[in-house]
Amino acid sequence: MKQPATRIRKFGTFGGVFTPTFLTILGVIMYLRLGWVVGNAGLLGAWLIIIISFLITLCTALSMSAITTNIRIGAGGAYAIVSQALGLEVGGSLGIPRYVSQGLAVTMYIFGFREGWLHIFPEHNAFLVDVVVFGLLFTIAYISANLAIKTQYLIMGIIILSLISVIVAAYTGSMEIPLNNALRWGTFKGSIENNFSGSDFWIVFAVFFPAATGIMAGANMSGELKDPKRSIPKGTLWAIGVSFMVYMLLAFWISRSASESELLNNYYIMVDKAYFGPLIIAGVLGATFSSALASIVGSSRILFAMGEHKVLPFSDKLAIQSANGQPRNAMIITGLFIFLTLLLRNLNAVAPLVTLFFLITYAMINIVVIIEQRLGLISYRPLFRIPKWIPYLGLVSSIFTMFIINPTVSLLSVAIVFVVYFYLSKQNLDTPFEDVRSGLFVSFAEWAAKHTWGMKKMQQRAWKANLMVPVRDIHGLRGNFDFLRHIAMPKGSIKLLGIEPFTEQSKLAQQLEAIASSFRANGVFSSSAVIHADEFAKGINYGNQALQGAFFRPNIIFLNLQGGDDYEQELKPVMKEAIRLEIGIALFLAHPTALFGERNTINVWVSDRTGNWALGWDIGNLDLSILIAYKLKLNWGAKIRLVTVINDAEEESNARHFLNQLIQLARLPETQTQVYIGDFKSIVASAPSADLNIFGMDDALPYDFIKDMWNKTHSSCLFIKDSGHESILA
Repeated sequence: MKQPATRIRKFGTFGGVFTPTFLTILGVIMYLRLGWVVGNAGLLGAWLIIIISFLITLCTALSMSAITTNIRIGAGGAYAIVSQALGLEVGGSLGIPRYVSQGLAVTMYIFGFREGWLHIFPEHNAFLVDVVVFGLLFTIAYISANLAIKTQYLIMGIIILSLISVIVAAYTGSMEIPLNNALRWGTFKGSIENNFSGSDFWIVFAVFFPAATGIMAGANMSGELKDPKRSIPKGTLWAIGVSFMVYMLLAFWISRSASESELLNNYYIMVDKAYFGPLIIAGVLGATFSSALASIVGSSRILFAMGEHKVLPFSDKLAIQSANGQPRNAMIITGLFIFLTLLLRNLNAVAPLVTLFFLITYAMINIVVIIEQRLGLISYRPLFRIPKWIPYLGLVSSIFTMFIINPTVSLLSVAIVFVVYFYLSKQNLDTPFEDVRSGLFVSFAEWAAKHTWGMKKMQQRAWKANLMVPVRDIHGLRGNFDFLRHIAMPKGSIKLLGIEPFTEQSKLAQQLEAIASSFRANGVFSSSAVIHADEFAKGINYGNQALQGAFFRPNIIFLNLQGGDDYEQELKPVMKEAIRLEIGIALFLAHPTALFGERNTINVWVSDRTGNWALGWDIGNLDLSILIAYKLKLNWGAKIRLVTVINDAEEESNARHFLNQLIQLARLPETQTQVYIGDFKSIVASAPSADLNIFGMDDALPYDFIKDMWNKTHSSCLFIKDSGHESILA
């Protein structure tokens, strides 16, 4: 059973994301293979390789930034992102291979550390070095992620000193080769290993590209970040930008500091050319150690997240945390796995899997963003928006790079993912959160409803405004045409339901169909029907009851309150039945002169929550109000103002915190807040004016309250009752 975590240390952007990402990118390839890349490709070719590599990772980083600002990402990094979007089966099919590859990566980083260590102490036993380094890594990671971050600060200092050694070398005259000789395209002579029998651009690219695959190091810490929505995009993009400049400048320096022969024959050329060579060796050791540390911490978090979601056997054990929030059991399993891989002593056969699983992860994240963008669901409201072509470029370039590096192993990697997915799909996993698959099914249902007949209720992430509009006055409907269209656009629908006694001379059906046709011509799907009933309320209720058996049924009933309506006898029974049928209610009362004014501002009134300011998934009768306000904001180009009135002045800070937290979690940029203290009715009259005021309604909404709000606000008013199936936080 999962133990409650206490005293959990949360990390900010610099420590939790920038530092591990930056240090993982500036790895052993920078120190020991960048010179060889420049020797083969020349400075121009090396720059092109660096640019292509970082463009590929940048596209994925931008896609990742978009998706992490649209969801409450838990532990597990990329696994959590994919799981929340496409379900645990897809997330697990990526998470399990990625966990294994992360463990293999730790082993390879340890081997890289050993290579640098033996360069200094060749007489030391290689296996003993591996075991000691592993023991130190595991101890640091096991104690806490906080200690791991502090250790990485020290390593960053060492790497910065190594770069300073390069700068001093350049300043003191190491760059002796003329610029016109350094600025060239390479001859691609190959390497010592193939007796310089030749190479080509893409082979050199394949050697360098793993250097750019460190962008997930910070995202893997998602469950232990103070503000992952802010930290992951900011920290990752800054790490990519700074490390890109480091690589470009280092390539320039080494191309002017060493001849082609030196670059090709000496992997330690940077040690020889730096002002103080031992600092470069220290940098190699620091880079491999920090990369291994980030990978062991990150992989244990992936395993812990899969345990939380019961993807693996013995998940309850894997999901246990210590008192300070550390996934101890997941760390122990990860440590055992890494130690076993150390015993292999040679990972050359499986080493390409590590890079290729990174690339599969990149491809999957881009696919998630493409799906979210294509579905056009209202739940996709990332605070970090990207052009639609970026995830496509990220997807294509990731797949292209996979097959450039190793086509055979690429196919094997994809096959492994599919095998794991097939296995998990048979496990009947219980997903604890919603994913966009509901939206995919609903979109397919628009083409072929039979494919999604089993989805009887629209899910929160796939929510669209599907309005039922009862009509007996065609003129009132025409007056609300734009208002209804702006609530439904672009993906919602409007069902016009005419109510009248039967007469053979009636033209209501033709009139409704004409207006429905106008809605369709203006970008909103609409249909119409007429129910013959002597009583207005019974006709509407019959229609709502009948539509409960339809797949595309309305989720909001729109009632236009006009002067001649009998509120108690005609509208209250409709509202009561809508509540029973779990249909949202929107009761509209237009202002005869103000109408919608300039359509600039929408006030959403939030009820006093004194004693219950905690913001969970259930925020009371407020979801539909904000969803409609958000739709109108988009279509009007308006701003939203959240307004609340409290009786107790001591609750003001709680109220402001609630509204600000609601804005953040609901992804409502440029939304204003206003907190008043005093009597609600008197404050409504003096509150900032708006073109539309939206109020929540209770089950027994009195007519006097409606008229009072309408008179005091001097504006059109909308009174909303949730159905229970909406969520602005989805």
